[in-house]
Amino acid sequence: MGDKFRLSRLVRTAASEIYIVWEEDRRVGQIHLHYAHDTIHATVILEADLSVTDEEGLLEQIDEDIVSSYLPSFEREDLLVTIFRGEETNSFSYAPDELDDLGDAGD
Repeated sequence: MGDKFRLSRLVRTAASEIYIVWEEDRRVGQIHLHYAHDTIHATVILEADLSVTDEEGLLEQIDEDIVSSYLPSFEREDLLVTIFRGEETNSFSYAPDELDDLGDAGD
């Protein structure tokens, strides 16, 4: 079947990562992963309606594509996932004004 979603990493630190989730050219969510020794905490924020099957597929893809590459032999009970439904209503940055125009999708 292949991977249905494309996961684009935005940020990576020694203990966390943030990904944008794409289904073709549609942004459907965000993933925040936090690595705490042998436990991995994942927060999935869905911005679009997904079927239960698609949600399960996304979780499997997160496990296979991201988590297993970080910690290949961890116990699955140590992956704690919370799923939220939400929408981006605004973003804020202290960046200079000329950078604001680069990410403004509303114009």
